[in-house]
Amino acid sequence: MSLTPELVAELEVLALFNLDSSQEGLKIHQTAAPKHIAAAKRLHEKELIDQPDGGYLTSLGRDAAQNVQTVLTILSVEETA
Repeated sequence: MSLTPELVAELEVLALFNLDSSQEGLKIHQTAAPKHIAAAKRLHEKELIDQPDGGYLTSLGRDAAQNVQTVLTILSVEETA
C-alpha cells in the first residue's frame, strides 16, 4: 500500500481531532485547502466523521484518529543514541 496524496490528506485531517474530548468536533471551512475539504468528504463517506465538513468522529473514526496520532507520536520521537 502506498501513501497517495489523498490518503495523506485524510491522515492530516484525522490528526487534527482533539482526542481528549469526545465533545469537541472539527469544522473544515470553505477557505481551507481544497485537499482537506475533499479529505473530509471522503472521511464522511467512509463513516469516520459524521459530517462532510468535519463534525465529530464516529466510533470507527475515533479508533482511526487514535492510531494516526499514535503513529505520528512514534515517528516524531527523536532517537537518543
